[in-house]
Amino acid sequence: MLSVPALTANADDPRLLTACGAWNVANVEQLEQLCEGAARTDIGAIDLRHITTLDTVGAWLLEKLARGGATRAALTGADGPHDDLLEEVRGLNRGGPAERKSFNPLLQRLDQLGRGGRRLASDSGAFLHMLGTVSAALLGILRHPRSFRLTSTVYQLGRVGWQAVPIIALITFLIGAIIAQQGIFHFRRFGAESYVVDMVGILVLREIGVLIVAIMVAGRSGSAYTAEIGAMKMREEIDALSTMGLDPVAVLILPRILALVVALPILAFLGSLAALYGGGLIAWLYGGMSPAIFIARLHEAVSVRHFEVGIIKAPFMALVIGLVAAVEGLSVKGSAESLGERTTASVVKSIFLVIVLDGLFAVFFASIGM
Repeated sequence: MLSVPALTANADDPRLLTACGAWNVANVEQLEQLCEGAARTDIGAIDLRHITTLDTVGAWLLEKLARGGATRAALTGADGPHDDLLEEVRGLNRGGPAERKSFNPLLQRLDQLGRGGRRLASDSGAFLHMLGTVSAALLGILRHPRSFRLTSTVYQLGRVGWQAVPIIALITFLIGAIIAQQGIFHFRRFGAESYVVDMVGILVLREIGVLIVAIMVAGRSGSAYTAEIGAMKMREEIDALSTMGLDPVAVLILPRILALVVALPILAFLGSLAALYGGGLIAWLYGGMSPAIFIARLHEAVSVRHFEVGIIKAPFMALVIGLVAAVEGLSVKGSAESLGERTTASVVKSIFLVIVLDGLFAVFFASIGM
């Protein structure tokens, strides 16, 4: 019995080939060379009666050779087991590349709009559900004050508030300095450099101060909350709390949200002071306005109402950041990729909602004359 594989052409008809020997993985190099040489000609049929051994590798090479021509070559003469193997291989990789379907651009846009609307409705529902759950947990604590986790809240307050003071002060100081520098540069053309104090004071106290602080807290603390809650979800620690009869919202989420609600107004106040200090320093060094003149002008241009407008927005922004962080954290699945996606989504959604909330407050305060 032949063991060396061979593939020969019929003397009368070169389109008829005869395969013989062992067509198995042990002779794969010789088989590939034989198939490459035979593939250069048009094959009509391959006689397999003289094949002694056939495995999956040999069967696939024969099938590939049969498919190589303009029309499929016939594989004839195979015995029972070989024929069964060839039949199995014949069904592999039958599908060609998927054809690209042409879409109507209008329908495609409508489909995207529908999907976006469905995601918006789902996110809004999750946000409102979390708001209701947190409110219920807060009411439970008001009924049973002993269940309030003071230690956890104070710890989170230290992380969100005290540890964030240096970076908040630095960034807001630079923002105030930049606003003052640009204002002096442009107002100097009109001889109205003193109005820089009005611009810096009103912008910082009403809008920029609390908005910049809220965005930084969303990127710093909101992402950290999402990552922490998401990691607990992945390790099934939240399920363990529920098994022990503890409410995960009251244990994990409520202390973090309360810490944010308390810390953000304080950080906004400190950030506004740092921004005013930066603006005053630049007005002194760049604009030649002494600190006494800057403070006197600031006292004339800015009232307590501007400060109240900015501070009133801070707790609501903190609540939005905390709720979004909790919702995204609880949405984490069992993979690190999901954790990264939800953390990114938490930051993006928090910043977006903070800016939208700031705009709504601006319209509201303008309508009531503040």
